[in-house]
Amino acid sequence: MRLETYTRGTGDLTVLLVHGSMATHETWHAVEDALVERGRRVVSVDMRGHGSSPRGAYSVAALGDDLADSLPTGADLAIGHSTGAVALSLAVERLRPARAVYVDPAFRLPPMHADAGERVRRVFVTADATRVRQSNPRWTDDDVEREVRGFAAFDPEFFDFVAEEIAGHDLLPGEPVVPSLVLRAGDSVTVTPQTADELTRRGFTVRVVEGAGHCVHRDNLPGFLAALEGWL
Repeated sequence: MRLETYTRGTGDLTVLLVHGSMATHETWHAVEDALVERGRRVVSVDMRGHGSSPRGAYSVAALGDDLADSLPTGADLAIGHSTGAVALSLAVERLRPARAVYVDPAFRLPPMHADAGERVRRVFVTADATRVRQSNPRWTDDDVEREVRGFAAFDPEFFDFVAEEIAGHDLLPGEPVVPSLVLRAGDSVTVTPQTADELTRRGFTVRVVEGAGHCVHRDNLPGFLAALEGWL
């Protein structure tokens, strides 16, 4: 499937950005600003079932196939968050960026309750800026507004897929295809210390961003950018 992509900046170095579940490319707005200021060309994407990209049959294989069909090859850096990190790990051999960064990746997402999809649908019904702000006190007003827009443009059936085919499954890559960094949130619920150790043993560089939950780049943007030192 061809996904909707967005390009900012005109620099010689290209960075790819892949968002996680229930978001859109807009989740990266502040990261994009920082990268463009540093002279990077940024290409972001709306994953299948998100934003302006088509809906369709959801599968683990499709996550990677969609990125391989939609993003340019040979970028200088590719960054994926959460489920987007899983998608990137599945596409990285075909995309062949010079480096890859996986932000609080959902490689070993804990199992979800059987009613997880229904609970998420109830969240969407009541989601507004006030509720998003209450749940994410560290976010900027722009982050909150873009999250609300992302909810409105999200197909809940994608979350059903995550609950059934990603949560409770081991999707940890066997080894890094390209030099790879994992950024683990200080308050991560997706990357345990044991998983971080396993990633290190498999050849990944692992760094921790303190003062951040799962949405690292929105919880602590300065810490996120500092953790990328040497990789941008």
